[in-house]
Amino acid sequence: MLVFLFELLTKLYSGFDVFRYLTLRAILGVLTALFFALLVGPAMIRRLSLYQIGQHVRSDGPQSHLSKAGTPTMGGALILVAIALSTLLWADLRNKYIWVVLLVTLAFGAIGWMDDYRKLVLKNSKGLSARAKYAWQSLFGLAAAVVLYLLASNPTETQLIVPLFKSVKLDLGLWFIPLTYFVIVGSSNAVNLTDGLDGLAIMPTVMVAGAFGIFAYLSGNAIFANYLGIPHVPGVGEVIVFCAAIFGAGLGFLWFNAYPAQVFMGDVGALALGAALGAIAVVVRQEIVLVIMGGVFVMETVSVILQVGSYKLTGRRIFRMAPLHHHFELKGWPEPRVIVRFWIITVILVLIGLATLKVR
Repeated sequence: MLVFLFELLTKLYSGFDVFRYLTLRAILGVLTALFFALLVGPAMIRRLSLYQIGQHVRSDGPQSHLSKAGTPTMGGALILVAIALSTLLWADLRNKYIWVVLLVTLAFGAIGWMDDYRKLVLKNSKGLSARAKYAWQSLFGLAAAVVLYLLASNPTETQLIVPLFKSVKLDLGLWFIPLTYFVIVGSSNAVNLTDGLDGLAIMPTVMVAGAFGIFAYLSGNAIFANYLGIPHVPGVGEVIVFCAAIFGAGLGFLWFNAYPAQVFMGDVGALALGAALGAIAVVVRQEIVLVIMGGVFVMETVSVILQVGSYKLTGRRIFRMAPLHHHFELKGWPEPRVIVRFWIITVILVLIGLATLKVR
């Protein structure tokens, strides 16, 4: 939004031209989202507490979690507002990719909000049924996939890029649609499964979003993309502003979500942030790198699949409890240890993902 204003002001004073630079607007995007979250966070927590919108805790889980019952949740709404505000202020709203990733994020946030609202406000323990939730995710994920396919203006935008190989580019054609659908919906649910401990999901999300901001900036620049051997997607560089907004909003939320958490993000935040990462990975053409950098999300999801599959087939459980972070808690790891170690794993995986930029 402010891009238009600064374009007009540049005609009066050339110094305003500095705001056309992506790097500056990305920094301002981080700061705007961060300050908004820090400013509004305390009031939001008080309001959630006033209306008794608190977390329900499973009695069959780690006993240390029982003390968390009643902790305000649905804090993910703060993240979404901060992201939207920062993006609308600092991104070029003429860019198609900005609208796709932003609307996907808000759409999945709406699904999570409805689920949380039914469980926490209407006191419906089931919330949205699994079938209804998946149906809405499928609708929005498929819509995003079709829109991106129709908006593609060159073959690169629908190719599957294999990391470490400069020349391996698979033309997907219509298969781009199911792949995009799977990445967005799968990523959304993976982050949601990971959101079980204080700060466990938000920090990896922040790190992966920050790394994807680098990918977006480089992919949007023809010179850098050609030098690194990565796909050049004209216009995708603007997505760095959106990634910066996630980075800032996530850090602001972590201020209140760090152990011991004052607020939880709920499905409204987890489903939205997961979908955002999936959508970003698709537009920068780095779906495989998402699997690498989001390895913690993948591990958590796989642990649930294995646990359910093993129990149905053999009647035995592989883990003491799924998702994986609960398994380590029941083995005796203190919650902060589980959280920090998963963060460390994410740092390593993000660095590996960034290394694919050069190792080709």
